Amino acid sequence: MRPLEVEAGVVVNTRHGDVPEEEIVTYVIAQPCVDVLDKACVDECPVDCIYEGERMLYIHPDECVDCGACEPVCPVEAIFYEDDTPDQWKDYYKANVEFFDDLGSPGGAAKTGKIEKDHPIIAALPPQVAES
Repeated sequence: MRPLEVEAGVVVNTRHGDVPEEEIVTYVIAQPCVDVLDKACVDECPVDCIYEGERMLYIHPDECVDCGACEPVCPVEAIFYEDDTPDQWKDYYKANVEFFDDLGSPGGAAKTGKIEKDHPIIAALPPQVAES
């Protein structure tokens, strides 16, 4: 089976087969992205799975193909393979997954545009000040 298939015009990641959703490992965008939104990762992503919220970017776990192209281009080092996410940011996996609960799998960030919301974990954060 190919890792990506098209179903009803939407690209679906099939690489995980019958693995339960709670055991799927993917890339995660964490706290350093909040209020930065650099978007170098968006330009690098070959499958357009990085979506823009109000204050942070989010990786769609079902659309990501785990290629890792986004991680090295992030200027604030906010992207981690889920298993490698620092302990203080482990909740960001949940934030990335749950951000899409009511959106489903839109099939590409470019056609969706900015999504006028954030996950409650991110929305509750105070404004992040860039270090000089």
